[in-house]
Amino acid sequence: MILLVDLSDKKRPLLRDEFVRPVAQIVGRSGAEWTCCHFTEVDGQALAGCGAVILCGTALKDRSYLDAREHFSWLRDAVNPVLGICAGMQVISLACGGIVYDCCEIGMVEVKTLVPHPLLPPGPQFSAFELHSIGCTAPPGWRVLALSQACIQAFCHPVRPLFGVMFHPEVRNEGVVERFLCRAGEGTS
Repeated sequence: MILLVDLSDKKRPLLRDEFVRPVAQIVGRSGAEWTCCHFTEVDGQALAGCGAVILCGTALKDRSYLDAREHFSWLRDAVNPVLGICAGMQVISLACGGIVYDCCEIGMVEVKTLVPHPLLPPGPQFSAFELHSIGCTAPPGWRVLALSQACIQAFCHPVRPLFGVMFHPEVRNEGVVERFLCRAGEGTS
């Protein structure tokens, strides 16, 4: 079971359709079962029943998740695979000792791969869709995998299966989500 975490402001439920539904469609096509909950509802029970977690992105101006950091303390000790997409990467960074800062990218951007990784598209660079107004640093000791001209685009924990991507793979790089599911043992692709 994949837990999809909605990071959007609860007052704007349409954001779930825009940012969670496309990820859910990829997960469903992979053959994995999934469930979704809002980040304020993630608890030990929700985490115990899942094999992996995907922290979905949210709208460009939605920053409500940044004011609710206490809801992400579970990430510091997470052992199940976690993929943070855009706002999800920012949350992982904050929970594990990184910082966030203003950094806007919108549209297709060239991303340079620094360290080849099975989750990322192959090659020294790839195009990715961006929609963010915040960038983040990698937490101390984490590996930076890819960069754009503006900010870090992908990082991973050196030992545990924790990953973050700033770009939106559900738009142009669905293989990132599919490969995450396969590494988590939850996909058939």
